[in-house]
Amino acid sequence: MCRLLGVVSRAAAPLSSLLAEDITPFLALACEHGDGWGIASLTADGTVAAAKEPAAADRSERFLPTLCGTRTDAALLHLRMASPGLPVRAENTHPFGDTVVGFAHNGDFTPVTCLDEVIGEERLARAEGRTDSERFYLATRRRIDASMTPPRALLATAADIRARATSSASLNCLLLTPRALYAYAAHDPGSDVVRRRGEDFFALKYRRSADRVVIASTGWPQASPRWTTVPEGQVLEIRRHDLSTVLHADRTLQPGVQPPS
Repeated sequence: MCRLLGVVSRAAAPLSSLLAEDITPFLALACEHGDGWGIASLTADGTVAAAKEPAAADRSERFLPTLCGTRTDAALLHLRMASPGLPVRAENTHPFGDTVVGFAHNGDFTPVTCLDEVIGEERLARAEGRTDSERFYLATRRRIDASMTPPRALLATAADIRARATSSASLNCLLLTPRALYAYAAHDPGSDVVRRRGEDFFALKYRRSADRVVIASTGWPQASPRWTTVPEGQVLEIRRHDLSTVLHADRTLQPGVQPPS
């Protein structure tokens, strides 16, 4: 399992400044989630840039310089704990995406191939690695490219995973676009991970202030009312232009909703 952290700010600043309150406790989680780190951020020209490394963030010579050197108003961070059988390599390290979208996932589903029909052979052939997380991204991205909104694309892909997978501990993810940062929260309350780690382990929580919104996986004190939990099965949209937050829950979506060809 992995850990997620994201921020949207009114003004661009170094990530080390935007996340000054959170980066130390987040980085402490790398002692357990030490199979890679990644950052996706929006640049001044509105494109997505990414940096990642298949190494523990707390022992990396690149992580803190990258954090300090990334000036942005919206970003997501990921600490990886590799699923059994998936190698610790650059191509399996989050985030996934390009200059248009950045995506990071916390969880797993089996079989890894359950979304292959949804993704399509052409996109699947361009996959860099072997993870279920990249397939989650590719299926979502196909829908976005077919003019589906990011919240609906995330909800539709999650519905497909639940319909096709034999197991899934969590589908928590962050998706970054030039418009907004999106956070989807969903997990299996009966999974072995929840039994071992507690019912709050897969919660996604967000904190508002006058100049930014921060969203994070659990792992350090995040007490209410300062922190608010993203409702299960919903997508939280954090809009860049005004920091407004909108929750999306499309219960009309059915498993198997396919993107246009």
